[in-house]
Amino acid sequence: MSETVTAGPSRRQVLLTTGTVVAAAAVTAACGSSAAPTANNGAASSSPAGALASTTDVPVHGGTINVDSKIVVTQPVAGTFKAFSAICTHQGCTVAKVENDTITCPCHGSQYSAIDGSVKSGPASAPLAPVAITVSGTSITQA
Repeated sequence: MSETVTAGPSRRQVLLTTGTVVAAAAVTAACGSSAAPTANNGAASSSPAGALASTTDVPVHGGTINVDSKIVVTQPVAGTFKAFSAICTHQGCTVAKVENDTITCPCHGSQYSAIDGSVKSGPASAPLAPVAITVSGTSITQA
């Protein structure tokens, strides 16, 4: 009588596969949306439907990040609103913080001017692209 034995994966194969899965998860978490910024740096947003932000969500010398549209809206001077791409020009991370007229990327520390999107400190070497916006009442929309 002969018996057929099916061998499962070796201990080495299981450890290598597990290590690969854990490494891939760590890379995805570091570059993925698990650390994605929220509108107004964590505060609840009162943006009208379809708007990038509400003027009340954008502090003077600060800003808010619309994660869905990947646009950061700033207010460098009371009543003046600017918008830029929220994608860091260094390696494509989404910026995460806007305060003291500075937009900061969490991945490698690049900083941009909230006034004109220019690079304040690297490693980024190119400015954030400007985005045309329209302000109507308290609603800020992409033009």
